[in-house]
Amino acid sequence: MAKEEKLNDQMFVRRQKMDALREQGIDPFGHRFAPDHDISTEIRAKYGNDSEELLAQQQNEVTIAGRMIAKRGSGKASFADLLDRGGKIQFYVRQDVVGEETYQLFKDSDIGDFWGITGDVIKTRMGELTIRARKMTFLTKALRPLPDKYHGLQDPELVYRQRYLDLITNRDSFERFQTWTKIIKAIRNYMDSNDFTEVETPILENVASGAEARPFITHHNALDIDMYMRIATELRLKRLIVGGMERVYELGRIFRNEGMDPHHNPEFDTMETYAAYFDFNDVMQETEGIFKTAAKVVSDDLKVNYQGTELDFSKPFERMHMVDAIKKFTGVDFWPEMTVEEARKLADENGVQYEDWWKVGHIINAFFEDKVQDQLEQPIFIYGHPKEISPLAHLNREDPRFTDRFELYILGNEYANAFTELNDPIDQRQRFEAEAKEHAEGNDEYQPIDEDFVEALEYGMPPTGGLGVGIDRLVMLMTDAKSIRDVLLFPTMRPKTNN
Repeated sequence: MAKEEKLNDQMFVRRQKMDALREQGIDPFGHRFAPDHDISTEIRAKYGNDSEELLAQQQNEVTIAGRMIAKRGSGKASFADLLDRGGKIQFYVRQDVVGEETYQLFKDSDIGDFWGITGDVIKTRMGELTIRARKMTFLTKALRPLPDKYHGLQDPELVYRQRYLDLITNRDSFERFQTWTKIIKAIRNYMDSNDFTEVETPILENVASGAEARPFITHHNALDIDMYMRIATELRLKRLIVGGMERVYELGRIFRNEGMDPHHNPEFDTMETYAAYFDFNDVMQETEGIFKTAAKVVSDDLKVNYQGTELDFSKPFERMHMVDAIKKFTGVDFWPEMTVEEARKLADENGVQYEDWWKVGHIINAFFEDKVQDQLEQPIFIYGHPKEISPLAHLNREDPRFTDRFELYILGNEYANAFTELNDPIDQRQRFEAEAKEHAEGNDEYQPIDEDFVEALEYGMPPTGGLGVGIDRLVMLMTDAKSIRDVLLFPTMRPKTNN
C-alpha cells in the first residue's frame, strides 16, 4: 500500500509541475523539433574515436532530442543522460551558458521528460563523449515515473503488457526489435534479388484453408456470412502461380485459434514463397539462402549462439530422409512395406502413442516427432514426409508412400516447411476428400474443401516449389530470445482483472 501511495504522490507532483510549465507559457506536451543527429549511428560513429583535444579544435555543433533518463550534479552545473532510438549520451549543463531561467527549468524537470538540446560535442577528462549544452528546449512532460533504472520491470508480465516501458528500460529488448526489422529487410532483399514478387493476400477468408489448424471466426454483417481469419496464405498464393506470376512471396500475419507456449502465439508472422518450375530441392537451396541471409545480419561469420549452443550457418545444411532419420536414432526401419497393424506394433514396442484412425504414415511421423526431432541440433533438412500428413505435396515418383516435402530443423524445432506442390486437381480433390473422412473419424483440425482452389488447379498450375517460414521463430533464433513473446512487440495476453 505504501508503494502505491508514493507513486500517487509522485504523479501528483508531476501534475503540479505540468501546471507550472503552462503558467510560464511553456507547452508541457511540446511542439515540432528538428534534431540533426542521432546519438549512436551519427554522433558516436562520427566523434567516438576523437581525442578531447581534437574535439576542442573542431566545429561540431549538434542538435539532439530524446528522453532524459538520468540526472546528477548540483549547484550551477549538472550532468544528465539523454536517450533516443540510437542509444544514450551524456550532456552537460551550465547555468552561465544556458541562462538562469532555462537552468532552473532543467533542475525542476523529472526523469522521463523529453528535451531538445543544441550544443558542442566534447569529451570529459574521463573520456566520456558528452554534449555541452548551449541551448535547451523543453518538449514533453512525463506524468508517471519510469521503473527503477537498475532493476527495470521486475514483473515478467509487465514486460509484455507494457512493452513501451520494456523498450525504455531494457536496451537489449530495444535492440532485438531493431534487429527484427533488419532481418526482415535482408530477407526481402534476398527474395527480390532472386526475382520474386512480393504480394498481399486477404486476411479475411470465406474458407479457412492451407493448413490443419483451428481458425478464428468472425461475422460480416453486410453480407451476413461467417468469415475466417486466415490460417495460411498458401492457397491464395498458388492461385497467383496459376495466373502466371511465377515467383511470389508474402510476409504477413497468420491467425490460429490454438494453444500458447514459448513457440506459439495466436497471431504470428510467416513468409510463404512459391516458384514455378522449382521442385523441393530448389526450395532447399532457397531456404538455406534465406537463413544464411538472416544469420549475416547478426554475425559476419554466420555463427550464431542460441541459449549457449553455437549454430553454424556457414556450412551446407545436412539433408536426411525422415525414414533414415528414424532408423539412425531408433533403429526402427520403416522402409519395408507394412500394414497398419504392423506399424502399430512397432509403435507399441517403442512407446509411441497413436490415434485409432491413423494410417502408417501418421505413425511414421509420430515416431519422428517423439524419438528424433529433439536430437536435431545443427540446421538439417528432413525430407520425405508420408503422404497422409502432406495433403498439398507432390508424391515422390520413386516411392509414392512419401512426398517431395521437407522441414528445416534446428535445435529440435521446425523453422521451415516446404514441398514440391501438388498440381494434379484430381489427386488434390481425392486428398481433400480423404481429409474429410479423417474429420469424420476424429481429426478436428480438418477444414472444408476449397472448391475454388481445386477449380484453379483444373486450369493448370505449372510444377511449383513452395515454402513456409516462421519469421518469429527465425528472429528468436537469431537474437537469442527464449520466447516468441520476446520478438512480438505486443503478444497476446489474457485481459487484466481488477481482483
